[in-house]
Amino acid sequence: MAGLDGFLALLRGDGTPADRVVPPSAQTANLTVLTAAAMAFLAVFALALSLATGRLADRWSEALARSATIRISAPPEQMDAQTKAVLAALATTPGVASFRPLDDAEMKKLLDPWFGPDLPVDSLPLPKLIEVTESAEGIDTDGLRLRLSAEAPGAVFDDHTRWRQPLVSAAHRLRLLGGLSLVLIGGAMAGLITLAAQAALAANGQVIRTLRLVGARDSFIAHAFVRRFTMRGFVGAVVGTVLAMIGLAILPAANEAGGFLTGLGFSGWGWLWPLLIPPVAAIVAYGATRGAAQRMLRGIR
Repeated sequence: MAGLDGFLALLRGDGTPADRVVPPSAQTANLTVLTAAAMAFLAVFALALSLATGRLADRWSEALARSATIRISAPPEQMDAQTKAVLAALATTPGVASFRPLDDAEMKKLLDPWFGPDLPVDSLPLPKLIEVTESAEGIDTDGLRLRLSAEAPGAVFDDHTRWRQPLVSAAHRLRLLGGLSLVLIGGAMAGLITLAAQAALAANGQVIRTLRLVGARDSFIAHAFVRRFTMRGFVGAVVGTVLAMIGLAILPAANEAGGFLTGLGFSGWGWLWPLLIPPVAAIVAYGATRGAAQRMLRGIR
């Protein structure tokens, strides 16, 4: 609680002359601001990655959860009969919202990415595909498979589970990596600001000794350094956050052609999440500098 009260006092600016007793140091000031800006910039993109992969997992799961395909592989003389049998079975199956067989043009479009636009679809013994959309209550897949095996032996029902689960799992792991990246970025920023604070304290060792001779307490001296580095960390984080948000804003809008890359960003109220990064960066800078100041002051005699 005492640490939180001290941090809030720093942000308010309590009017003490502590900030004026430490000579300014341009090198450590620039290093702290640059470090905070760079880490905040990376944190915004890590946060965007985490949120985007969450949306991607939801979209993939929703898109594939209610879609299925029936593939009919049969001799040419049996293809029409088995297709009619499958369509009749689907018409009386609970949980089927809609279904339709794909024509040759659609089959050709599906195969174009692998075989090119000149594939002679008409001369190839391609299976017949039927697109099935499930209703909210879902389909009894085991029962449908048993019925198809009896009425259309060449029909295979595919509910896309083997495709959906790896994609969703990969998206969730990417989101976890995004969260882990945020933790690592915060740790790296704390380490770099600690080094900068230690360098500033060491460089001002003679000033600290003089202040002690005139009666200044270590808490007064530490306050000057902690406030200075906390505010530098906050300002740098604001700059990095703004630049990262501008970079994300100018990315192309999400679309099916661009896939994941064009969906990397924030949407709606999600744009408020990056605004938390500068305050968090200030808290990290405060904790890192406070710890460094206390250790260094104990070592300077």
